[in-house]
Amino acid sequence: MDYGQFIKRFDLSEGFAAPVELRYQDVVASAISRKHLRDDVVGINGSLELIRRTRGGEWPSEPTTEDINFIWLVWHELEFLEAKSFTYALYTTEPRYLGCAYLYPPGRRGPLTEELAAFDVDVSWWVTPAAYEQGYYRKVYDALRQWLASEFPFRRPYYSNIEIPDRRS
Repeated sequence: MDYGQFIKRFDLSEGFAAPVELRYQDVVASAISRKHLRDDVVGINGSLELIRRTRGGEWPSEPTTEDINFIWLVWHELEFLEAKSFTYALYTTEPRYLGCAYLYPPGRRGPLTEELAAFDVDVSWWVTPAAYEQGYYRKVYDALRQWLASEFPFRRPYYSNIEIPDRRS
Protein backbone atom coordinates (compact mmCIF):
# COMPACT_ATOMS: atom_id res chain seq x y z
CA MET A 1 0.00 0.00 0.00
CA ASP A 2 1.24 3.52 -0.79
CA TYR A 3 0.94 5.46 2.48
CA GLY A 4 2.61 8.56 1.01
CA GLN A 5 -0.68 10.18 0.08
CA PHE A 6 -2.03 10.07 3.64
CA ILE A 7 -1.62 12.05 6.86
CA LYS A 8 -2.35 10.14 10.03
CA ARG A 9 -4.79 11.82 12.42
CA PHE A 10 -4.04 12.35 16.06
CA ASP A 11 -5.85 9.88 18.31
CA LEU A 12 -7.01 12.26 21.03
CA SER A 13 -9.65 11.62 23.64
CA GLU A 14 -12.78 13.72 23.46
CA GLY A 15 -12.24 16.92 25.37
CA PHE A 16 -8.43 16.79 25.23
CA ALA A 17 -7.03 20.31 25.31
CA ALA A 18 -3.36 20.76 24.61
CA PRO A 19 -1.53 22.90 27.15
CA VAL A 20 -1.08 26.49 25.98
CA GLU A 21 2.03 26.83 28.13
CA LEU A 22 4.64 24.29 29.16
CA ARG A 23 7.69 24.69 31.39
CA TYR A 24 10.85 22.64 31.81
CA GLN A 25 13.75 24.08 33.78
CA ASP A 26 14.25 27.52 32.19
CA VAL A 27 12.46 26.68 28.90
CA VAL A 28 8.93 27.98 28.41
CA ALA A 29 6.81 26.86 25.46
CA SER A 30 3.76 28.94 24.53
CA ALA A 31 1.18 28.02 21.92
CA ILE A 32 2.41 30.07 18.99
CA SER A 33 0.27 33.00 17.95
CA ARG A 34 0.41 36.33 16.17
CA LYS A 35 1.91 37.92 19.27
CA HIS A 36 5.14 36.00 18.52
CA LEU A 37 5.43 37.46 15.00
CA ARG A 38 8.46 39.73 15.40
CA ASP A 39 10.48 37.28 17.50
CA ASP A 40 9.67 34.46 15.09
CA VAL A 41 10.64 36.41 11.96
CA VAL A 42 13.96 37.48 13.49
CA GLY A 43 14.56 33.95 14.78
CA ILE A 44 13.83 32.26 11.47
CA ASN A 45 15.84 34.71 9.40
CA GLY A 46 18.83 34.44 11.71
CA SER A 47 18.70 30.63 11.77
CA LEU A 48 18.12 29.51 8.16
CA GLU A 49 21.22 27.33 7.85
CA LEU A 50 20.97 25.94 11.39
CA ILE A 51 17.29 25.01 10.95
CA ARG A 52 18.03 23.08 7.76
CA ARG A 53 21.07 21.39 9.34
CA THR A 54 19.35 20.30 12.56
CA ARG A 55 15.65 19.99 11.75
CA GLY A 56 16.00 19.12 8.08
CA GLY A 57 13.28 19.44 5.49
CA GLU A 58 12.72 22.04 2.81
CA TRP A 59 11.63 24.87 5.10
CA PRO A 60 12.87 27.55 5.34
CA SER A 61 14.13 27.91 1.81
CA GLU A 62 14.60 31.67 2.12
CA PRO A 63 14.19 34.51 4.61
CA THR A 64 10.62 35.30 5.63
CA THR A 65 8.76 38.58 5.98
CA GLU A 66 6.28 39.66 8.63
CA ASP A 67 3.47 39.48 6.05
CA ILE A 68 4.25 35.89 5.05
CA ASN A 69 4.98 34.72 8.57
CA PHE A 70 1.74 36.26 9.84
CA ILE A 71 -0.15 33.88 7.54
CA TRP A 72 1.80 30.91 8.92
CA LEU A 73 1.19 31.95 12.51
CA VAL A 74 -2.55 32.25 11.95
CA TRP A 75 -2.50 28.81 10.33
CA HIS A 76 -0.62 27.38 13.34
CA GLU A 77 -3.14 29.03 15.71
CA LEU A 78 -6.08 27.48 13.89
CA GLU A 79 -4.46 24.05 13.73
CA PHE A 80 -3.82 24.28 17.49
CA LEU A 81 -7.43 25.23 18.23
CA GLU A 82 -8.69 22.36 16.07
CA ALA A 83 -6.15 19.90 17.60
CA LYS A 84 -4.71 19.14 14.15
CA SER A 85 -1.16 20.11 15.15
CA PHE A 86 0.50 21.88 18.07
CA THR A 87 3.19 24.50 17.49
CA TYR A 88 4.96 26.27 20.33
CA ALA A 89 7.16 29.35 20.49
CA LEU A 90 10.11 28.65 22.78
CA TYR A 91 11.55 31.16 25.23
CA THR A 92 13.73 31.20 28.29
CA THR A 93 12.23 32.37 31.56
CA GLU A 94 14.10 35.71 31.12
CA PRO A 95 12.33 35.85 28.43
CA ARG A 96 14.59 35.37 25.42
CA TYR A 97 13.34 33.80 22.17
CA LEU A 98 14.82 30.36 21.50
CA GLY A 99 12.91 28.98 18.49
CA CYS A 100 9.91 26.70 17.85
CA ALA A 101 8.68 23.17 18.49
CA TYR A 102 6.14 21.29 16.38
CA LEU A 103 3.89 18.33 17.15
CA TYR A 104 2.48 17.16 13.83
CA PRO A 105 0.54 14.07 12.86
CA PRO A 106 2.75 11.57 11.02
CA GLY A 107 2.70 12.22 7.30
CA ARG A 108 2.37 16.00 7.62
CA ARG A 109 6.06 16.86 7.63
CA GLY A 110 7.15 14.17 5.21
CA PRO A 111 5.57 11.28 3.33
CA LEU A 112 3.80 8.73 5.50
CA THR A 113 5.37 5.28 5.36
CA GLU A 114 4.31 2.00 6.94
CA GLU A 115 7.05 2.45 9.55
CA LEU A 116 6.07 6.05 10.33
CA ALA A 117 2.40 5.08 10.62
CA ALA A 118 3.31 3.14 13.79
CA PHE A 119 4.03 6.44 15.58
CA ASP A 120 1.36 8.77 16.93
CA VAL A 121 3.17 12.14 16.67
CA ASP A 122 5.98 13.65 14.59
CA VAL A 123 8.10 15.88 16.85
CA SER A 124 10.52 18.50 15.52
CA TRP A 125 12.09 21.72 16.75
CA TRP A 126 14.68 24.35 16.00
CA VAL A 127 16.59 26.95 17.98
CA THR A 128 18.51 30.08 17.10
CA PRO A 129 22.30 29.93 16.71
CA ALA A 130 22.83 31.68 20.08
CA ALA A 131 20.49 29.22 21.80
CA TYR A 132 22.23 26.30 20.08
CA GLU A 133 25.63 27.49 21.32
CA GLN A 134 24.24 27.72 24.86
CA GLY A 135 22.98 24.11 24.83
CA TYR A 136 19.29 24.84 24.32
CA TYR A 137 18.96 22.50 21.36
CA ARG A 138 19.54 19.58 23.74
CA LYS A 139 17.51 21.20 26.53
CA VAL A 140 14.49 21.65 24.22
CA TYR A 141 14.78 17.98 23.20
CA ASP A 142 14.75 17.00 26.90
CA ALA A 143 11.79 19.32 27.50
CA LEU A 144 9.84 17.81 24.61
CA ARG A 145 10.46 14.30 25.91
CA GLN A 146 9.24 15.36 29.37
CA TRP A 147 6.16 17.18 28.05
CA LEU A 148 5.16 14.31 25.76
CA ALA A 149 5.38 11.89 28.69
CA SER A 150 3.47 14.06 31.14
CA GLU A 151 1.15 16.43 29.24
CA PHE A 152 0.10 14.69 26.04
CA PRO A 153 -1.53 11.34 25.24
CA PHE A 154 1.15 10.47 22.67
CA ARG A 155 3.01 7.29 23.59
CA ARG A 156 4.96 6.63 20.39
CA PRO A 157 6.69 9.88 19.39
CA TYR A 158 8.85 10.06 16.30
CA TYR A 159 11.61 12.68 16.55
CA SER A 160 12.09 13.68 12.92
CA ASN A 161 14.96 16.15 13.24
CA ILE A 162 18.13 15.24 11.39
CA GLU A 163 20.17 15.97 14.50
CA ILE A 164 18.93 14.09 17.56
CA PRO A 165 20.90 14.61 20.78
CA ASP A 166 22.47 11.53 22.35
CA ARG A 167 20.00 10.28 24.94
CA ARG A 168 22.81 9.15 27.27
CA SER A 169 24.33 12.58 27.82
